[in-house]
Amino acid sequence: MVFPRKPTFPFSKSTLLFLSMASLSFLSFLSLFFFFSSLSLSSSSADHHHHPHPHLPSHFTNYPSDQILHACKSTRFPDQCGSSLSHSSLPPNPSPLQILQSAIALSSDGLTTAQSLVKQILDSSATNLNRTTAAKNCLEVLRNSDYRISLTNDALHHGRTKDARAWLSASLLYHYDCWSALKYANDTQLVDKTMAFLDSLIGLSSNALSMLVAYDIYGNDTAAWTPPRTERDGFWEGGGGSGLGFSGGFPAKVTADATVCKDGSGGCYGSIQKAVDAAPENAAARRFVIHIKEGVYEEIVRVPLEKKNVVFLGDGMGKTVITGSLNVGQPGLSTYNTATLGVVGDGFMASGLTIQNTAGPDAHQAVAFRSDSDLSVIQDCEFLGNQDTLYAHSLRQFYKSCKIQGNVDFIFGNSASIFQDCEILVRPRQLKPEKGENNAVTAHGRTDPAQSTGFVFQNCLINGTQEYMSLYYSKPQVHKNFLGRPWKEYSRTVFIHCNLEALVSPSGWMPWSGDFALKTLFYGEFENSGAGSKTSERVGWSSQIPAQHVFSYSVENFIQGDEWIPSSESSDEQKMLNKRSKDVKLD
Repeated sequence: MVFPRKPTFPFSKSTLLFLSMASLSFLSFLSLFFFFSSLSLSSSSADHHHHPHPHLPSHFTNYPSDQILHACKSTRFPDQCGSSLSHSSLPPNPSPLQILQSAIALSSDGLTTAQSLVKQILDSSATNLNRTTAAKNCLEVLRNSDYRISLTNDALHHGRTKDARAWLSASLLYHYDCWSALKYANDTQLVDKTMAFLDSLIGLSSNALSMLVAYDIYGNDTAAWTPPRTERDGFWEGGGGSGLGFSGGFPAKVTADATVCKDGSGGCYGSIQKAVDAAPENAAARRFVIHIKEGVYEEIVRVPLEKKNVVFLGDGMGKTVITGSLNVGQPGLSTYNTATLGVVGDGFMASGLTIQNTAGPDAHQAVAFRSDSDLSVIQDCEFLGNQDTLYAHSLRQFYKSCKIQGNVDFIFGNSASIFQDCEILVRPRQLKPEKGENNAVTAHGRTDPAQSTGFVFQNCLINGTQEYMSLYYSKPQVHKNFLGRPWKEYSRTVFIHCNLEALVSPSGWMPWSGDFALKTLFYGEFENSGAGSKTSERVGWSSQIPAQHVFSYSVENFIQGDEWIPSSESSDEQKMLNKRSKDVKLD
């Protein structure tokens, strides 16, 4: 059987950054607070697929204007959208941009209240480890959300709508993660009240993101704005550009600012974490390169939100090894917390490393690498684990020439990630693997159709380790492997020009539970090769990508990588850094 996934709780510490435009007045916000607090929410922990939806009154206190109604028809929750914006401080005839900014301000102001409610939960949970863990993770992820909303406002001011969409997509994810964390600790009235408030905050954030997508696609013509559409609706974005070929990656030449070695002698740092701690905070002008010499480093490493443009340079896969064994079976740990290396600071880069979690195949969720770093580049790295090896949690990530091993959902998250020229291998799973198993390579977790996220695999090999393939060929009918399964409702994963070997099941893709997400996900394939690439027996809810739309998944179109990924043929030190010349500094 396939093990069920336990809740995932991302975290990063926060201070509040206020949006500078179109916020609610104090009295209006109080009325919204009581409006939200009156909502009810079913939060049964038996169904972790439950996606919160706002429950709304049948009438508006202040009827929304025609401009608001036009804009709100682009959202998934137009009633909530109209009601909330009618309480805001918009001028009598607002422009589409003013309406969008006000919608973002609603999400930002609601976030302030959510943080206050979660702090109350934490203060009242000293004797409850489960609730304390959930509250701490919520506070940290809400700080991360707050930072991304602030960046969204700045991006709109400078006309960077693709950046704004990436950041607001992440903010919505973090609100959902906090709600999900509390769902598994919902044993008090205060937690239930907070979940109800988060439920509506998710709706507000979804509305803002939907309007942002419509504004990006259709501009000021609100008559053309529509609710978010996906490939399953026959809609593709950004099919132009120079094609699927892309030569960028980790820069050819970098100079170390710090060195880590096992014995800590000769000016070396004795641990990777100490070198990270020495990196400057909010460094937008240059990279901080940490050379990690050959050796096995048994430590849990965190690169926090304030540490931007940190670079890990190892001596090669199998030579520089970062190893840990945290897993969800240990008290006070969520999937997110188990990562051997966890990164939040933007612009993270790594090359020449092995990162592993050795918890074992019977330990369930045990992450080797987790990234919430926007504009991150990982090349020539190896990730070893079993269930949940690589947690590409949020934002835009680029993996090139990497090796990834695992078994259950071992590449998962809700990021926009491209994997180029990677070797992806299934390894034995159970303690008695000869009994057989169902393995899914990916489990993408997009919760909203407006989120600009998905997994794209280009020119990758999907195969098994030598040990696993021996098991597979001994009894192929019991060893079943699939390209992916839908962790969340709008899961999106595509394989383009990949070599799919014999272990890939003829059906290709695996359902999560019943018919969950089968009508809303998008699983696509294009011109793959190998014994597992035949499409004649693929499940009916997967797709073949039309040739005229395949460029939608290029590095240029999907993650705007041509703007920030350095050229592989030069050091090109400033290319990615200049992308963020104006950024919001963390206090």
